[in-house]
Parts: sequence; C-alpha cells; structure tokens
Amino acid sequence: MKQLIAAAAIALLPLSATAQDSDEDGFSLMEEGARMFLRGMMDEAEPALRELRRLVEDMEPAMRQFVQEMGPALNDLAEKIDDFSNYHPPEMLPNGDIILRRKVPMPAAPEAPGENGEIDL
Repeated sequence: MKQLIAAAAIALLPLSATAQDSDEDGFSLMEEGARMFLRGMMDEAEPALRELRRLVEDMEPAMRQFVQEMGPALNDLAEKIDDFSNYHPPEMLPNGDIILRRKVPMPAAPEAPGENGEIDL
C-alpha cells in the first residue's frame, strides 16, 4: 500500500524541469501519460489491496494467538539450532516424523605422524 502511495506521489510531482515540450498548463505529454498510467495502475490494484487488507485483518487474531502460544517453544528451538545452514533440508518419514540432519563437517587433513609414528586424535 505504501508503495502505491509513493508511486502516486511521484506521479503527481511536476516534471517540467526535465521535459522540453510543455503545453499551456505546464504539463508535458510525458507527465500526463505517466499520470494516466499510474492512475490506471492504482485503479486496477485498489480492489486487490482492499481484499488483502481484509484478509490481514481477519488473520490478525489467529496470528497473535499463535505467537503467544508458540513463541516460547520457537525461542527454545532457535537456541538449540544455532544456524540453519548447518543442517540438511528436513526429511519426512513415512510415519510422519520430520528429521533435521546436521551436516557433518569434512575432517581435517591428517597430521603428520610424530617421532614414534603416533598421530594425535
């Protein structure tokens, strides 16, 4: 919504400083075309934005309840899972269980054997 308002504000700004040809009202054909285009875009988008606003208003109570109930559990999970890039994508088993497998780091190159042929592990 804010983007459409910003686009409309830009369309209504006088562009006569950049336009060479202007008519008696001070508006060039380019300015008038841009205004008509943006007005048409706003007219087309208005019903969809109205529907989106209604949908968000309908979902707000459910989202608030979800955050109140699941917020602490999600915080605990975030503390246990340090970085999602350390894990493979989730796998769902036939019984419905979901598994998050941690990526195994590549082992470092083995060190050179010591004096007695021993290797530190």
